[in-house]
Amino acid sequence: MYVKVVDKILDAQDIVEKAKTDDSGCVAAYVGLIRDNSHGKSVISVEYRDDDRTAESKLRKLAEEIKQKFGVNGLAMYHRIGKLNVGDVNIVFAFACGHRQEAFGACSYAVDKFKEMLPTSKIETYADGSVNTEWD
Repeated sequence: MYVKVVDKILDAQDIVEKAKTDDSGCVAAYVGLIRDNSHGKSVISVEYRDDDRTAESKLRKLAEEIKQKFGVNGLAMYHRIGKLNVGDVNIVFAFACGHRQEAFGACSYAVDKFKEMLPTSKIETYADGSVNTEWD
């Protein structure tokens, strides 16, 4: 099980390789990107911060839950912190399972829970100079 919060570029293929196991029939992966718009505004950058250094432990807890719930054989969950620009990768989640249904279920559940819990603080900066630090 690989769970990391890092401040460097994420290599999706490398992360998928970490999740693979010999007893798995597939790996389902999700690659999250910084898009150029949010809340009807043009995005310049998004900054993720882990000031209290708890993001990795929160992700690890989610990983354990997913492993139990979906029978995951191997997983890798990486989240990038720092200032990211449009097109940059902010998360890569990969789940190896015996069958695709479990892998897709694990992947979808992980992304939904990540968005719900957002283990890091997030600051979006817009082209009009405004910023957003509040998330519902």
